[in-house]
This record gives sequence, C-alpha cells and structure tokens, in this order.
Amino acid sequence: MRHSLPTVPQFYVTAPQPCPYLPGRMERKLFTALQGDHAEAMNDKLSQQGFRRSQNVLYRPSCADCAACLSARIRVADFTPTRSQRRVLKRNAHLKRDVTSAWATEDQYALFRRYLDRRHTFGGMADMDVFEYSAMVEETPVRTRVLEYRDAATGPNGPLVAACLSDVLDDGLSLVYSFFDPDMADQSLGSFMILDQIDLARRVGLPFVYLGYWVPGSPKMDYKARFSALEIYHMGKWQDLDDPARFSGATHPLSVQPIAEQVAQLSLPTDMGGPVNVPPRKGKL
Repeated sequence: MRHSLPTVPQFYVTAPQPCPYLPGRMERKLFTALQGDHAEAMNDKLSQQGFRRSQNVLYRPSCADCAACLSARIRVADFTPTRSQRRVLKRNAHLKRDVTSAWATEDQYALFRRYLDRRHTFGGMADMDVFEYSAMVEETPVRTRVLEYRDAATGPNGPLVAACLSDVLDDGLSLVYSFFDPDMADQSLGSFMILDQIDLARRVGLPFVYLGYWVPGSPKMDYKARFSALEIYHMGKWQDLDDPARFSGATHPLSVQPIAEQVAQLSLPTDMGGPVNVPPRKGKL
C-alpha cells in the first residue's frame, strides 16, 4: 500500500542587501514557498507569527544585526479613531468601496503606475510593468481580494482613486499592498483605506487588521503608530505598542538566534497532511 507523507515546508534565507527603511543597515529575509492544499492554513498560521505574503512566498525579516521591522496589527474591537482620523473619514465619505476578486485591470495599473512614478520613483517596484503588476495581484494561492475606491460624487462608476490588495485570514484582513491617486495626497487616502478595512473587518466579525511592518526610526512608517489598539509581534509574541520610543530595533550579532533555531520555533498548522480547523466567521468576503 502506498502512503503519502505530509508536506513539510522548506525555509530559506535571502542574501543581505541594503535596507529600504533605515540608511546604513542591511536586510535579510527568512522565506518559504506558499503552495499546495495547505496554503491558506500556512498563510494564517505564519501571519500570526510576523510573516507577510508576496505572491506565492511568505517572508519575515531575519537581519543579522537589526530587529527594527516589527509586524503590526490592530485589534478591531478596541480601536477608536482619533479626531484627525475621524476627519479623514469625513473627507472621504464620498468614496465608494467595491470588493472584487484578485484580478488586475487596466484602471488599476494606470493608477498604480502614477502612484509609483510620483511617490516611489527609486523603490524596488519602480520598474514593474503591467505583466508584473498582474502577477502581484493574481498569483495568489490564498483568498485574496482587491478593494477599489471610486469617487461616487461623479456617478456610480466614478474614477478609481485608490485600491488595496488584501488577504482574508482566519483571524483578520491582511493588507498586502495599497496605492492611490498622488494628486489626492491631502485626502490621506492611505490612512482612509486602513480605517475602512477596520470597519469592514468589524462588519464580518474578524478581530484583526494586519498592517505589515512598523519600523521605528523610519519616517515612512510613523503613521502606523498613530492607530489605537495597535499590537506588534516582538520577542515571539504579540504585545501592545504602548510606548513606541522603547523600540529602537538595535541589537548585536550575538543576540540574534541562528536561522535553524528560528525555524524550529515556528508553529505550523497542526496537520500539514489534513484539514485545519478554521473558526466560523460572522460574514463573508
């Protein structure tokens, strides 16, 4: 009789390269392929341990002499918008949200290109063509949605002004990538999309909104610390970001665990060869 063994994921480490967030530092990532029948369970489980998804890869920073990148998420039930965030919601009340499948469109790419050309000219994604953009959106082995925001003040099919690619996890929404009309920078559309996803998660009964990485000392990431009920994954557990000033990300080589130990401490789905129990949701996405 032939027996099939559970698939055990293999983990790898990237070569060091200049950090895009903190000058003078080098970044390195621990990553694994996201594929097969257990892709959703892996995405759920490793997202809860500080990993992020990029197409069919899950990764987490694993730098030799820096620990600045901290996965961040918002506790939906405890979130309360600030006065400034309430103004952002009011300014953008005319926007209409459409939730679509993970399918790239010409409208999206045109907006994406304008966003990169104006705001991230020298970033790692600056040269992405339409085929690479389509791959970013469509090559997903998990439940992914595109949230499009259109200006309803000009009609039901108004112009696309912002979009967000998000994964639906068993315990929350995970923002993979977002972009918006650079001519509307004063509308705070980046913050608005986070606020809207908090509202959406609350409506469907999901407890968290995962924001990606918060990097203390990086001006690009300061805005994430302005959201209340924010948790960060630090020292192997989620904890409140009560005082951002106490996280500098500074460390030394002897304080970093070897990669083998980091992998050994990861918690994987209970049975990689069978179904994983998923708690019921209150709504659908």
